Amino acid sequence: MNQYDTAELAQAIKAWGRELGFSDIRIADVNLPTAESGLQAWLDAGRHGEMDYMASHGMLRARPAELVPGARRVIIARMDYLPRGSLSDAEIPSALSPLSPSRERVGERGISSDWRIREQARLEDKSTAVISIYARGRDYHRVLRSRLQQLATRIGERVGDFTYRVFADSAPLMEVELAQQSGLGWRGKHTLLLHRDVGSMFFLGEMLVDLPLPIDAPDSAHCGRCSACIDICPTQAIVAPYRLDARRCISYLTIELKGSIPAELRPLIGNRIYGCDDCQLVCPWNKFAQTATLPDFDVRNGLDSASLVALFAWSEDDFNLLLEGSPIRRIGHERWLRNIAVALGNAAQGIGEKSELIAALQTRAEHPSELVREHVTWALARYRVSERA
Repeated sequence: MNQYDTAELAQAIKAWGRELGFSDIRIADVNLPTAESGLQAWLDAGRHGEMDYMASHGMLRARPAELVPGARRVIIARMDYLPRGSLSDAEIPSALSPLSPSRERVGERGISSDWRIREQARLEDKSTAVISIYARGRDYHRVLRSRLQQLATRIGERVGDFTYRVFADSAPLMEVELAQQSGLGWRGKHTLLLHRDVGSMFFLGEMLVDLPLPIDAPDSAHCGRCSACIDICPTQAIVAPYRLDARRCISYLTIELKGSIPAELRPLIGNRIYGCDDCQLVCPWNKFAQTATLPDFDVRNGLDSASLVALFAWSEDDFNLLLEGSPIRRIGHERWLRNIAVALGNAAQGIGEKSELIAALQTRAEHPSELVREHVTWALARYRVSERA
């Protein structure tokens, strides 16, 4: 291994990271001495739902050094993902919600540069399909892993051979705990990482290394008495500050859950068909959210404004072709239709003219998948109830 000054190397790594499109790079120790008890309690309560990988890895998630023998530090990278153009002025498509903390920023013409207001308006338009913002562009796993690998190559050019492994939500690693320890932010009451200058609209990636780099100081928490994220959660999945029951979370229900969505939770999902951003939309810190520096997270296929009917009409070939390179593709066409069927059912209480929505559902009433048929039947029943009301 080449001779190098650890402090100078740490600064070089941060500079290289910015050149590669990362918004910030921090360094933390690999030890998480206080994380195991909380993780075990969460698993014991069954709040991980069907995410068996959470339990199968056990306490390995809280022991990063066991993933890479000899690892001494973790290099943690932040990459902002709010699509480019999100902060430019745009017309508000429907009535504003009083929940928006920036309602006063909207002028008489309905124009605003606050992306949260526009997202809230989409939630209120029940014919619109709402997809979590992070999933509207390229698959972040690929983007972050590729950039982290490039960063590792640069480090190797400086120091010679070294041991490392890169991660992008791809291994049993408690990345929020590590990021908090590195000073990239603090864990918010919704369990996501928050930063005073950028909010929470960013991805995290990690590189475990055997280099004795100087570590960065942790940040302090700044949620105070605010409980906006807890109060707004449609399914009340945030059961207490810093405690999430994944089994009730819309992101879990629309992405991780493989089978039938519990009937009692379906009405609460609204028109969200992949993930949920509600706790981030209402968070005051996200008024500081930054747009992505890379084009990878630009919106594809109009996924920020597509209608439920249009997306429900996609064949399996359409789904696989149009969502190639997208994180959405991992759920498959069957669950895609399941999710949209629920949203179409929920539109029965939010739309005046319903014939187009009913017709769309009827096209899938005899679908080969029992899972799809079940949710379509449920959705059509919602319209019959609505007509009788």
